[in-house]
Amino acid sequence: MTAKATMLWAFALSSIAVFMTALDNLVVTTALPVIREDLGGGIEALEWTVNGYTLTFAVLLLTGAALGDRFGRRRMFGIGMGVFTLGSAAAALAPTIELLIAARGLQGLGGAIVTPLTLTILTNAVPPEKRGLALGAWGGIGGLAIALGPLVGGAVTEGISWQWIFWLNVPLGLLMIPLARTRLVESHGPNGRLDLGGLAFASAGLLGLVWGLVRGNGQGWGSLEVVGSLVLGVALLAAFVAWERRAAAPMLPLRFFRSRAFAAANAASLLMFFGMFGSVFLLTQLLQGLLGYSPFEAGLRMLAWTAMPLVVAPAAGALSDRIGGRPIMAFGLALDAVAFAWMAAVASPGVSYGALFPAFVLAGIGTASFFAPVANTVMASVRPEESGQASGATNAIREIGGVLGVAVLAAVFAGQGGFESPERMVDGFQPALLVGSLALALGAAAALLVPGRRSARQAAAAPVLAAEAA
Repeated sequence: MTAKATMLWAFALSSIAVFMTALDNLVVTTALPVIREDLGGGIEALEWTVNGYTLTFAVLLLTGAALGDRFGRRRMFGIGMGVFTLGSAAAALAPTIELLIAARGLQGLGGAIVTPLTLTILTNAVPPEKRGLALGAWGGIGGLAIALGPLVGGAVTEGISWQWIFWLNVPLGLLMIPLARTRLVESHGPNGRLDLGGLAFASAGLLGLVWGLVRGNGQGWGSLEVVGSLVLGVALLAAFVAWERRAAAPMLPLRFFRSRAFAAANAASLLMFFGMFGSVFLLTQLLQGLLGYSPFEAGLRMLAWTAMPLVVAPAAGALSDRIGGRPIMAFGLALDAVAFAWMAAVASPGVSYGALFPAFVLAGIGTASFFAPVANTVMASVRPEESGQASGATNAIREIGGVLGVAVLAAVFAGQGGFESPERMVDGFQPALLVGSLALALGAAAALLVPGRRSARQAAAAPVLAAEAA
């Protein structure tokens, strides 16, 4: 194949794969009331239906990147698509809520292998002068998929059944596997060793932390189970950091965080996903439980938010090549913070969709503005041969933000309100969205710490100048 054909195939397959895996983050949210009726379970089970995917996805992303470096990115891309497709079929066939959560975990494993490889494959296939536009479009597609999740889930649930949310992945996944094998160029990374110790500490620590957050309201925040789970989770994550400092081949090289661009962009990503995932989880419940919309009607009304990446993301990605990612990311997160605070302010038992509509538009512009430049900012902050690890790290960090966002905002909602009446829903919804808005405002502040274009160029040139001087 020619270089142009290689680039186009890499972009097409990477974009489709990231769309599939990102869509499944929140595709079940509008279907949750129907799933609760069919399979049973309370708010904890519903949280795990979302977090069963995102937690597995987050924890294993760094391992997925390492597997690609060692065994070949094209090969592991195909294997990951196979696992994701198998998990989708298992979710569609699940007869109980417990088996659905387990199948979502299998989906998360496949997604964790595929997602970091999409960014690495695309980065290697696109020349540097076009990378900002390509990665901006890639980021916009991923953001669009996350935002479209509620609409797709609602439309499929109402038009066919919630099981078809997962069946739709199967034929597309089966098509992607041979295309990846024949159309992608194989590549390997510099580090082929697996950090099993780091994986164990990170997995157990995050599970402990999320378990405590999910169980807090039901068991009591002072109970031995909850306090012990939270303390153990924090201790294991501290052990993970200590392990990574000494590991010969760490899954998360801590030296990446010496780069201000890498550290600040990823802090902003974590806070962005914290606020967005937690808020979307509750918004879809509000549109159905408080405003009385069906799953499809709720997803359709989210289009004021979800359609924005189609328009804004490509322009934001191209603009980031000219003025840098810092102002665009900060602007986007600030808009999101205002939007969620607006929703919290107008929420009431008799609120209309018209009162929420302007906030949905602002949230859509903000989300699209952030997704486009953040990938380019992160990938430009590391050496090309480290792109696989950097991709895994940034995807893992943002998914961890999503896991914690769902757990924390759901805990605030359950602690202050509930589903018993419209008044109780508003009592829980308002403080939860304000927490999400605060997280997004902090994310905007973190984005402002990303170096400007001049500082970034000076930082990149410093090692070259030092070598020439020597």
